[in-house]
Amino acid sequence: MHFSTSYLLTLCIGLSSAGTLTAQSDAVPVEAQRVVQSVRPEAIRNHMRILSNDSLRGRKPGTKGFDMAADYVISQFKKLGLKPAGENSTYRQDVPLRRWQVREGSSSLTLITNGHEQPLTYGKQFILNPTPDHASSDVTAPVVFVGYGVTAPELQYDDYSGIDVKGKIVAILNGAPNSFPSNQRAYYSSSKAENAAAHGAIATLAFSLPADLRNRIETAAPRARQGIYRWLDKAGKPQRTYPELRGAGSLSDSTARLLFASAGTSLKDAIANAQKNRPQAFPLNVSVRMQTQTDVVEDVPGYNVVAVLPGSDPVLKNEYIVCAAHIDHLGVGRPVKGDSIYNGAHDNASGVAINLEMARLFAALPKAPRRSILFVGVTGEEMGLLGSDYFASNPTVPKEKIVANLALDMPFFFHPLLDIVPYGAEHSSLNQEVRQAATFLGVKISPDPIPEQTVFMRSDHFSFVRQGIPALFIKSGSETGNPNLNGTKLNLEWRATIYHSPQDDMNQPFDFNAAAKHAQLQFLTAYLTAQSDQRPAWNKSDFFGTKFGKISE
Repeated sequence: MHFSTSYLLTLCIGLSSAGTLTAQSDAVPVEAQRVVQSVRPEAIRNHMRILSNDSLRGRKPGTKGFDMAADYVISQFKKLGLKPAGENSTYRQDVPLRRWQVREGSSSLTLITNGHEQPLTYGKQFILNPTPDHASSDVTAPVVFVGYGVTAPELQYDDYSGIDVKGKIVAILNGAPNSFPSNQRAYYSSSKAENAAAHGAIATLAFSLPADLRNRIETAAPRARQGIYRWLDKAGKPQRTYPELRGAGSLSDSTARLLFASAGTSLKDAIANAQKNRPQAFPLNVSVRMQTQTDVVEDVPGYNVVAVLPGSDPVLKNEYIVCAAHIDHLGVGRPVKGDSIYNGAHDNASGVAINLEMARLFAALPKAPRRSILFVGVTGEEMGLLGSDYFASNPTVPKEKIVANLALDMPFFFHPLLDIVPYGAEHSSLNQEVRQAATFLGVKISPDPIPEQTVFMRSDHFSFVRQGIPALFIKSGSETGNPNLNGTKLNLEWRATIYHSPQDDMNQPFDFNAAAKHAQLQFLTAYLTAQSDQRPAWNKSDFFGTKFGKISE
């Protein structure tokens, strides 16, 4: 594997010793203080080593490698004395998955200007998304540009204001205004299709700002060509789709310029307005014909694994805190530097390993916490948060009794854990517990250093938020204890060079003492939440609580 010289040098400077605790805290009961000090960095390393071994071949759902990983997690649950909490008194919850793919040879995109047709080249000028609700779709309609395609009344922003897009195709910029708060920016960046359908559009065409490298079709095309997965309900209907939309595509920069060729506003000016966070919408004076042929490629027998540590309070034991981490990764794929196994050591053998060590800490308590703790290893996160969405939508315990979720996914422990970014904390009363835990461990709390990465929407906690359940997603912050080492820069370099590649294996310079502190932090946050007299609540007038949690504004 390869890291830049500066990357390796900065990582090797000043790595911390095992997590030192601060002065005793009245907020943390003595029994929890004692247990938290028994955390084992080597146990986390060993779980990761097993889960990311080449023999598991990337843990893709529906493969023997995923089964091996799930069996290992279940064996650890049993070893700790955790009870089965899946279906039919087992540790398993079945998650039916299906994959769809665009048949490229039968799909096309054509620009129509004043009767002149200009066919475009698939994979170079555009790519199309599968339409699970429509095996064959043929749409011709005028195109309207709607800026970011965002309607955010609480932020006095609406790209659809004053424009009628019913029966039309909308062209949308990826992303959301950078003036939005981090988590709302993440949400609105990821809810374009839903908003387009709500305004009556029949298809979408997306393109990126010049600096948005992550969403460019050159980057997105290889993965898009693998198709999309969705989970199926009991009637076999795919979920999280929008049948009103009969097509969806992504455009290259050059195609976006063609789309604006006859518009009254140039693409350059439209991008400038977007960068100034100005709502905008106008017709492009061009029509598009979008033909999409979508094939069902495979059904995948996915499943989550679920265990419970029953609570000790006669009443509160019927409420649950869900501690989740995704087991799956990408399997075997395109070779990179001679390796084709996408081991997913950091993504997300690390989260599963920390969850298992946290479970051991809970099992070591002299008395179980008042509320019950559910440990869930979910499938299909890499396919679009599918396993967690299925569990949160169809939990194996009463949904109204799930009071909180803590999710773990790539917590990032390549340097000492000195500060954290607790995504979601500012939205609910869970902020109190995470701050108490962080204070006890001597860890600072920092704001999101990379809001453009839309982290809040990109892991399993959001499946619970969408069901109105307060959730936390804790990541390492930017402080490293070394003035020559910037944690944010390190994070971005890792994402650019290692993330979702075969080089995400155990040959990376992990700091397992930092991983152990993550386990301590997760344990204490969950424990304090489980012990509280009051169940977690959304903050008054909170955006996500109002949208999903049935609280009033």
